[in-house]
Amino acid sequence: MRSFFSKFKDGLKRTTPTFYKVFGKVGGIFSGKKLDAASLDELEEALYGADFGVETATEILEEIQEAYKQDKELRGQDAARIGAAVLKRVLAGAETEYTYSDHHPEVIALIGVNGAGKTTTSAKLAWKFKEDGRGVTLGACDTFRAAANEQIKTWAERLDLELIASQHGADAAAVAFDAYQAAQSRGRDVLILDTAGRLHTKSNLMEELKKIRRVLQKHDESAPHHSWLVVDGSLGSNSIEQARAFHEAFGLTGLIITKLDGTSRGGALVGIYRELKIPIVFVGLGEQKEDLQPFSIDNYVNAIFGIEE
Repeated sequence: MRSFFSKFKDGLKRTTPTFYKVFGKVGGIFSGKKLDAASLDELEEALYGADFGVETATEILEEIQEAYKQDKELRGQDAARIGAAVLKRVLAGAETEYTYSDHHPEVIALIGVNGAGKTTTSAKLAWKFKEDGRGVTLGACDTFRAAANEQIKTWAERLDLELIASQHGADAAAVAFDAYQAAQSRGRDVLILDTAGRLHTKSNLMEELKKIRRVLQKHDESAPHHSWLVVDGSLGSNSIEQARAFHEAFGLTGLIITKLDGTSRGGALVGIYRELKIPIVFVGLGEQKEDLQPFSIDNYVNAIFGIEE
């Protein structure tokens, strides 16, 4: 099995080319050339283009520029390590290891907007927990989108997952209620709820989420035990507003960043964490079921800056 670093490096292949160009050809990771004013300008463009956010990009640039003032022979690989150190400092605390609790079932609600990859992520997450030897139930609470039920049923059949679903247009809270009862009666460890995709400005769908919470709390006043926002990594800085709104409304306990394998704007998670301090639980690095990986600060940062340790 490939190492986590290899998965991150491969998954971020579209995120990192500009950085490899800056710290590789221009900076000299492979050629050994030293930095110059032109490569620093190119670095600045790359950092802002990757959507790390102004504050983080500025910090990285300032520290590299200061090092360059002190040493005009500064090489690309050294600049890369300086940038990586800054990014790791900004992300300190973002990495969290999911651990199972004493709740049976432990309820994880996945929320977010349409297109973020919630349904696919819910199936991959269920498969991952099943591979860990846990009993898992999926609840198809996205009754708002006509294709959602078919999509999650297809994934459930493909991965041999237990699914509680209803027809399109059914009451989502009722599905959540049934899914909880089924998971509890069958002694399952985890219940994952795939909720309807919603814009954070749609009050009716936001109310649906609140209703799901109320229904769950009739069973367990602490449910859902996790509210994880699924964010499309390709949205860049636009995802911060989404995260802010959902966090204010529901108190997010974690983030899952998807589609990092297909974007050149893979720095958005940095901006979200910097502002909201919501831990990043998993990241999506591809289409396969095993491509949902626990977030690793070291792997993420080292893959971006082309550092192998």
